[in-house]
This record gives sequence, structure tokens and C-alpha cells, in this order.
Amino acid sequence: MRDATGFAPPEPRRRWRAEAAAGAVGPAWKPQSSPAAESSPKPATELGPRIAPAVLAFVLLAALAAYFVPRGLEARALLAIEDDPVRIAERAIDEKFNAEVAEREINAALANGDPDLASSFSDLATARQVALDPALVERVKVATAEANSAEQAMKSFAYGFVTGKSDNGSALAGTAVGDLFVFGDIRDAVREGGNLALGRPADELILGLACIGLAITAGTYATLGTAAPVRVGLSLTKAARKAGRLGGDLAVTMGRMLRNVVDWSRLKKAVTGMSVSQPALAIRSAREAVKVRRARGLLRLGNDVGTIQAKAGTRAALDGLRIAETPREMSRIARLAQKEGSRTRAILKLAGRGAIALSVATFNLGGWILGALFAIFAFVSSLKSTTERITLRVVRRRKERRRQNDPAHFAAMTTRS
Repeated sequence: MRDATGFAPPEPRRRWRAEAAAGAVGPAWKPQSSPAAESSPKPATELGPRIAPAVLAFVLLAALAAYFVPRGLEARALLAIEDDPVRIAERAIDEKFNAEVAEREINAALANGDPDLASSFSDLATARQVALDPALVERVKVATAEANSAEQAMKSFAYGFVTGKSDNGSALAGTAVGDLFVFGDIRDAVREGGNLALGRPADELILGLACIGLAITAGTYATLGTAAPVRVGLSLTKAARKAGRLGGDLAVTMGRMLRNVVDWSRLKKAVTGMSVSQPALAIRSAREAVKVRRARGLLRLGNDVGTIQAKAGTRAALDGLRIAETPREMSRIARLAQKEGSRTRAILKLAGRGAIALSVATFNLGGWILGALFAIFAFVSSLKSTTERITLRVVRRRKERRRQNDPAHFAAMTTRS
């Protein structure tokens, strides 16, 4: 029965609502269903999105993050020490140095007649609190004392003064004294310049360094020896070149630097008039052929070599000249020598260029960091998606259980809403 507006009278409407609350809703309100259909659970698609794919993606991204994140953190730590040779060397030594390695290197150095290297490894072991055989330590002390004896020192000094070759402190002292009194530089300039003037093979690197040495000798006197490290560094670089211990890449770089410093056409004319008996003329000729103002890079390199020699010894400086590929790497070795002192040579022997430069390219380190950031982002996104799916599934399952356990109450709540 309906009224004029098309709605049922109030009394029937109240009766139907009461029947719906009691669970006896007629066909006018909803279709009749069987008890089996009422009690059957809803399919999984009706309970919410599927969980298995989200969980699988979560597990895979968690494994990806576990692989990338530690490597990304290590790459970040490496980038933080990229410009600190001391920390780079410490990292390299931490991975390679122990008592077994120390004793093996010391025995090898003593067998090769190099007590200076053996003493360097002994000092490194002491600094790192690595226990060594007391008998081996005593052997190192005896061998070092013999190498530093007065008779051996005099022989090395004379050898360095006459030949300009240096492989220890005493020989370098002789070489430096010879160069400081311009004897050594004139000797090298006359020999290599004569070969150049006659068209014979000449070592232009030694010739250029000798002329730069002659040009700055007056400055060394004028500054009362404050420029002595540069003077010693240039002498030692020449000695390394003569002995074949100057790195090829570093020699090429120095050759390019010399081309901007030395006027070779004027130098060819100047060296023909050089003589040990006329040192003043030799110095003047060298100053005319060398543009000292353009030699700042070479003088800085000489200062770095002189610093290494003063802090870590002559052979450490020679080892540095052999390992370094650029003047910038020599500056790194100089910073390492200032911190490590006598231990520098052992560090260079053990780690090589790994003591002053990272073995992994900066681009590769940046790639690991970006990979770690992407893995973290993907993992967090997957965790969020998986949590949302599981929560929605749980909420809908609880609603379905309430509907099955108390259909009348659930119907009443649905009607009120």
C-alpha cells in the first residue's frame, strides 16, 4: 500500500524495519539466499589485494639492499679519505700487515743487503704493536749499524760527490754538496749538453734539471739555506733518473714541464762555454737559458722530494720517485712521510701506489653509492606497499568473520549506516 506521494504508510515502514533488525528481511529488501551461501567465505579477491606478489617483491628488494648498502657505505668511507694519503695508507696497511708479513719482508731485505728497508719494517711493526722475534730485531740493528759506519759513510759520500749517483744518505750528501758547489750540475750539463750539441743522444731531463739547479744555486746562498730542500730534491731526482729509478709517467710529465722552462736553442750555445773552472760563467749562462719564474711546478716537486728525504730517508725518496706517476702524487708521498717518518719506506713497499691513491675509480664508488640509495628507496617502498596490503586484508577478513558469526547484528549495522 502506498500513499499519494508514492511512499509506504509510516506503520508498514516501521514494521519492515523491525523485521530487518530481527534478521527477517523480506524479498522487498534483499534476495533470499541459502544458508550455505550465507556461511561460505568470500573469495580472496573480495577480501583485498593479493599478498604473495608483494611479499615476494619485498624479499627480493631486501636481498638487493643487503647486497648494495654495505658496499655503498664502504664507498662513502673511501670517498671521504680520497684526498688524505695518511688515512689511505692506514687502510691499506690494516689489510696487509701482520707479524708474518713483517718477518718475511725483514728477512728478504736483509738477504738483499738493504738494512734500511729492514729497519723501516721493524719501526712499522713497533708502531703497530706487532710482536717480532727479538733475535730478528737484533739482526736489523747490527746490519743498520754496519751500514752507517764511518768508513762506509765516507766511501758513499765520495762516490756520490764524484758520480752524482745516490742510493743512501751518505751518497746523497756527496751528490748534494757537489751540486751545491755547482760541480755536479756543471758536470751533468757539460756531459749532456755536449751530446746534444753534437747530435748524439742526450738526456734532456738531466740537462734541464742541472740547468735549473745552476739557476737557483745563487738563491740557495742568498736565502741562507732555506731553499736547500729544493736543491736536495732536484739533486735526488737527477740521481733517480741516472739510476733508472724515476717513474716513466713522472719523467714524461717533467719533460713537458721543462719544455716551458728551458730555452733549448739558447742552452745549446750556453753549454759549449760551461766549465768547472769557471762556475760563475756557468751559472750566468744557465740563468739566461732557464725561465725560473715558469719553473714553480718543478721547484715544488723538488721541495716535495727534499721533504721525503729529510723525513723518511734517501731510499724512501727514491722509492717515491719510482712509484709516483704525477707531481701531485709526490706531494701525497711527502705528506705521508711527514706523518710516518722512517716507516714510510715499508708502507710504500707493502702497499705501492695503494698507499697514496685509491685503487677504485671515483666513478665506480659513486655508482655503488647511487645503487645503495636506490636499493634503500625500493626496499622502503616495497615495505610500505606490503604493510598496506596485509593491513587491508586483515581488516576485511575480520569484517567477513563478524558477518558470518552474527549476521543479524551485522545486518543491523549495515542498515543504520
